[in-house]
Amino acid sequence: MNENLNLLNQLVTKHLGTEVQIEIRLNELTVTVPAEQYYSSAQKLKEISDLGFEQLIDLCGVDYQDYADGTWSGLRFAVVSHLLSVKNNWRLRLRTFVPNDDFPVIESITSIWNSANWYEREAFDFFGIIFEGHDDLRRILTDYGFIGHPFRKDFPVSGQVEMRYDPEQKRVIYQPVTIEPRELTPRVIREESYGVK
Repeated sequence: MNENLNLLNQLVTKHLGTEVQIEIRLNELTVTVPAEQYYSSAQKLKEISDLGFEQLIDLCGVDYQDYADGTWSGLRFAVVSHLLSVKNNWRLRLRTFVPNDDFPVIESITSIWNSANWYEREAFDFFGIIFEGHDDLRRILTDYGFIGHPFRKDFPVSGQVEMRYDPEQKRVIYQPVTIEPRELTPRVIREESYGVK
């Protein structure tokens, strides 16, 4: 572990306490905080000058269903944020698991980093994670009438509805999916001299 990463590890432990889990892998620091400390930890990471994470560069949802070949027994959904301190020249990954798998709700951090706005909307749209306190939490990439959350691992690959233009009605209509699931077995065709010089 390099000296810079070691210092960051010590500072995070000092300011966030021993209740957080810190993992160092591939020269990156991941801090996992309990959901009830997510907002306060994010606030400390930004406002404490020793840490100085002034930029949130990414935020995403993660679905851990069937993780590790189905051996995962923890909570299903997590929110992962990637933070940057330009002043101190270090990065950090902040992760928290959302407490309720059936109705995932976590506090919004848009009041700390306004760049979290669209990222949280995307996590809501694709995973169904609700960010409490977000000013404008609505779908950002899927259609307004879209049913479900397409990045959840239990979402059907073919979707649930399809959209097509109906020339008789002269408008776009929604209908149940008409694609029949099938198993494709690729047929490999090679010439007899393939790979021979």
